[in-house]
Formats: sequence, structure tokens, C-alpha cells
Amino acid sequence: MTAALPRADVAPVASQKRRRRAPGWLAVLPLLVFTAVAFGLPALAIVNGAFSADDATTGATTYTGANMTASLQGPYLTALLGSVKLSAISAALGALLGLPLAQAVVGSRSRRLREAVLTASGVLANFGGVPLAFAFVATLGNAGVLTVHLGLKGAGWDLYSFWGLVLVYLYFLIPLMVLTITPALDGLRAQWREAALNNGATGVQYWRHVALPVLAPSLLGGLVLLFGSAFAAYATAAAMVGSAVPLVTLQIADALSGNVLVGQENVALALSLDMVLVAGLVMAVYLPLQRRSARWLDA
Repeated sequence: MTAALPRADVAPVASQKRRRRAPGWLAVLPLLVFTAVAFGLPALAIVNGAFSADDATTGATTYTGANMTASLQGPYLTALLGSVKLSAISAALGALLGLPLAQAVVGSRSRRLREAVLTASGVLANFGGVPLAFAFVATLGNAGVLTVHLGLKGAGWDLYSFWGLVLVYLYFLIPLMVLTITPALDGLRAQWREAALNNGATGVQYWRHVALPVLAPSLLGGLVLLFGSAFAAYATAAAMVGSAVPLVTLQIADALSGNVLVGQENVALALSLDMVLVAGLVMAVYLPLQRRSARWLDA
């Protein structure tokens, strides 16, 4: 029978284990500090500004809920609902158009085609802002190349409208959907399709009863991701439509710069907090769907 180690020998062993584990915690520390500085401080500043008001006479700061109330009334509420409507429609169309494109790529036997489409999708999904707006204005604007040659202006086409902005958003939302749903399509087992066909099911029945139920969490997750991407977009809409289409991001910019009313900076922060809450709800839906999809496809 082996004798127990004396307490004097146990203490050095325990201290050595603690020293070996310490570097692991230290490696995470820079990330935690960066997260606190880059995300925590701005979030605290937004919350503080959204619930505070400055007296123009005395300069004193008081806390109030008037900014949040104002952000949910009048033109601010119209802009918030307009952003939600634009994001929802753009995301739905992007998901409907991106799914068959991704399936065509996954089902193709050409590896070069797959790599080319996925590479292009990665580039186009991050192409936005003023360059994207300029490209569409030069192509489909009032004096754009296609507008003039195809006579679209006489047919009632207007790029600087709600549906024109939806078209522009689809330029980067469809590639984003392709990138999002392709891994899920790769996870579909070939044996599932073979089993369905061997039991007399058609291709449509396979997709309806097998593939789509399995892909549903990924599809909904991709839809939520597209919604968030469209909801947060600013530069493209600002450069292309200005105030023609009411959007919450444009209202925030106007309130901060004082283009409409002076002294509305705290209302702009309240609008920003509204966007953060909407984004939080979006992520609260997106993350569980992604975990459920991964559990099905990795089984």
C-alpha cells in the first residue's frame, strides 16, 4: 500500500498546476479588454445619452425617458418602421433567390464553378456603401446606361424609391445568403435522398418532407442574418435616396448633425438604442436556430 504524500509535497504540486493554468486565462484577457473598450464603452454611452437631457441655460444634465418616448413618435417611428419593412422584404427576397442559387452550386459537379461562385459571393456580400450606390446610379439611375437604352424611365422606373433601394440591397444580400446556406446544403446526406427515392418519393416530396424541414433552422437563421445586415446599412441609402425613403439610420445622422432640428443628439442616441434592441431581438432568434441546425446537420 502506497503511503500518502506529506502536505509539504502536495502544496508545490498544486501551485505548479495553478501556474500552468494561468497562461490560458491571460491569453483571453486582451480579448476581454478589447471587447470592453470597443463595445462596452460605446454601449454605456448610448444608454446614458438616451436617458439624459441637457439644460440649455444651466448646462445641467438630468435623466429622463423623454428621448425614448420621442424616438417612438412622429417621423422617428415612421423611419423605424420603414427600416423594419425594408429589411424584412429585402431579407425575404434575398433568401428566396439565394437558396436555389446555392443549391445549384452545391449540386454542380464543377469544382471551379463552386469556387468561383463562393469567391464572388464573399466579395459581393461585403461590397456596399457609396461605391455600390454610384454603380447603380450609373446603371439604373435617371440617366443610367440601362435606363436610357431600355427606356425604363418612360415605363415608370425610379431607382430612388423604396423598391429601387430593395433592388440595391439584394445585390449584397443574395451573395450573403449563398454563403450562409451553402454549409447547410453540404450537410444534407446523399443517403437521405436515396432512401426517399427508393421508397417512392419524388424530388418535390423529398424537398418538402425531408430537406426543407432539416434546412428550416438554417433558412430562418439566414433570413435573420440578412434582416440584420439590411437593417444596419446606412451609406448606400444615404448616398442614393437621401431623405426620399424614411429610414432610422438616416434619421440618426440627421439628428446628430442638426440638419432638421438642433439639439436632438440625445434623441439620436435613443434611436440608436432602439436599433440595438431590435438587433438584440434578431440575435436572440438567430443563435438558437444556428445551434439547432448544427445539431441536425452534424449528427
